[in-house]
Amino acid sequence: MDTQSSPSSATNTYRNPIIEQRADPWVYRHTDQQYYFTGSVPSFDYIELRRAATIQSLADAEPVIVWRKPDSGPMSHLIWAPELHYIHQKWYIYFAAAATDEIVDGLFQHRMFVLENDHPDPLQGSWIEKGQIVTPWDTFALDATTFIHQDQQYLLWAQKEPEVDGNSNLYLSLMDNPWTLKGTSTRLSIPELSWECIGFKVNEGPAFLRKQDQLFISYSASATDHHYCLGLLTADIHSDILNAGSWRKSDQPVFGTAEAHSQYGPGHNCFTISEDGQHDVMIYHARNYKEISGNPLYDPNRHMRAQVIQWRSDGTPDFGRPVADTV
Repeated sequence: MDTQSSPSSATNTYRNPIIEQRADPWVYRHTDQQYYFTGSVPSFDYIELRRAATIQSLADAEPVIVWRKPDSGPMSHLIWAPELHYIHQKWYIYFAAAATDEIVDGLFQHRMFVLENDHPDPLQGSWIEKGQIVTPWDTFALDATTFIHQDQQYLLWAQKEPEVDGNSNLYLSLMDNPWTLKGTSTRLSIPELSWECIGFKVNEGPAFLRKQDQLFISYSASATDHHYCLGLLTADIHSDILNAGSWRKSDQPVFGTAEAHSQYGPGHNCFTISEDGQHDVMIYHARNYKEISGNPLYDPNRHMRAQVIQWRSDGTPDFGRPVADTV
């Protein structure tokens, strides 16, 4: 996401949670000044879109189901983390899906897929399945996001690399078109610090942010319980972003559980802009309780939330702490 707002002392004006039971939230503000929302639904079997004039009013916007999973095949199970993008006058949805809900060698069997819609309104028209995004390995892959930098489209995602210990790492590649990679992929980050490896060794859910002369990639780390948190990669805007050495990793989480505010496991974020165009806003999910019965992935109460970002004098983002629920 490319932001143009200036540093601000604004405080959070959003009443959280905004949309309940929508993990992996994605909010995009289009040129029509409307906000578009999608996210993982608890049943993991369809993709919905919402549209509203404000971030807060997305809560009351009518959800429109734009795609349902088939009964069989590679996209027939566990539809995760859809994202809506507008590229070259067409709409695209990136998402992860699996052919089965089985866990093999400690991993789900997800791959990344793309839908395309050439209608001006993404809530109308037909969504065409463009197929799987082919990556260097046919392994667990998810959380695809895309951005344009210096007139070139990139894909940023999480994947299990066979020779690397852990669940998933972060990768970056040029794209030949919105569903096809181009050239050599770069491994940007692996879970190596203690806070990235609690429960599982995870780097996932990357989100791109551009601010003045710096580029940022936030990402989620560790298990999806109260240990889930955000890390940050930073690069100079003029650097070769396909060179892993251009990116610096934060030593500590930049956003995590705030027990005093009853906010647990914040993560899988994205970035958008405030209604007045003046402030950068982080969209994320979190729970308001710590103890979870069973597999945290199947606990439905990761709610969509929003929070204004502050900016330090050195040009880096200060995400602060997750604010307490206000409703």
